Amino acid sequence: MSEIHGKKKALGRGLSALLQDSEADTSPGETTSNFISGAATAILINQIEANPFQPRTHFNESELAELAISIQQHGIIQPLTLRKTGPGKYQLIAGERRLKACKIAGLTEVPAYIRIANDEQMLEMALVENIQRQDLNPLEIAISFQRLLEECKIRQEELSQKVGKDRSTISNYIRLLKLPTEVQVALRDNLISMGHARAIITIEDEKNQLLILQRILEKRLSVRQVEEYVRKMSGEALFKQEKHPGEMAVKHKNARDQLKQRLQSKVEIKINARGAGSISIPFTSEEDFDRIMAKLNA
Repeated sequence: MSEIHGKKKALGRGLSALLQDSEADTSPGETTSNFISGAATAILINQIEANPFQPRTHFNESELAELAISIQQHGIIQPLTLRKTGPGKYQLIAGERRLKACKIAGLTEVPAYIRIANDEQMLEMALVENIQRQDLNPLEIAISFQRLLEECKIRQEELSQKVGKDRSTISNYIRLLKLPTEVQVALRDNLISMGHARAIITIEDEKNQLLILQRILEKRLSVRQVEEYVRKMSGEALFKQEKHPGEMAVKHKNARDQLKQRLQSKVEIKINARGAGSISIPFTSEEDFDRIMAKLNA
């Protein structure tokens, strides 16, 4: 396969800036490990190793098969991006999904741009490239942001500029990593959305977080429904029907029993975790209402 000429497809400002920063002036005939090709060059697939900084951890097998069929029919529309690590050796910077599909399609070589990048740039490029293509699920994005902050010592403000997202958005992603494992798995497997996860994370108690997750999966609750649950249940024991009768404070039970005895009527007292609540005295008729009022005024 000969060198493929033509202009590079637009990559987005974030990735383009990173690639531009990593490029250096070299002559077309240079063949050292610092060589950078301005056009896409044919590279043997068996010379390419995976990107150890790849933020994506899950690939949909059926989608890969569909992409493989498309590649067989139309070829690779967008070349991969690699860095040269030695004679005849390359490491993937961006395009792992395309590379996997090419292997399924039976290709032996692929078109690729060759770049120079250090480990930090490798992680940055892989992250930005995938985020701009919306290839990552929210959990993978969160892990990638965390790695950039911790491993590359990048401040949130700088990270915000690199990926084109405001700091609050980045913080919301990173907070997902504090969720219980079961919730993270559900998010990874697209059983719940990031909206569901953001509603769940506002509940501090892990047991209640898992309880909400179970309700979402069983009843297929929308994000709006979950948010409404959280608003109503905030500060209270979740889902009153699951509370045990013995959980009412002794003083409240004593007050209920005293009122029952005095009024000779059914009395209900409901108290939430903040101490707010209500006293309910049902009546069966106008005469019963007058009787209760007379006892209250006595």
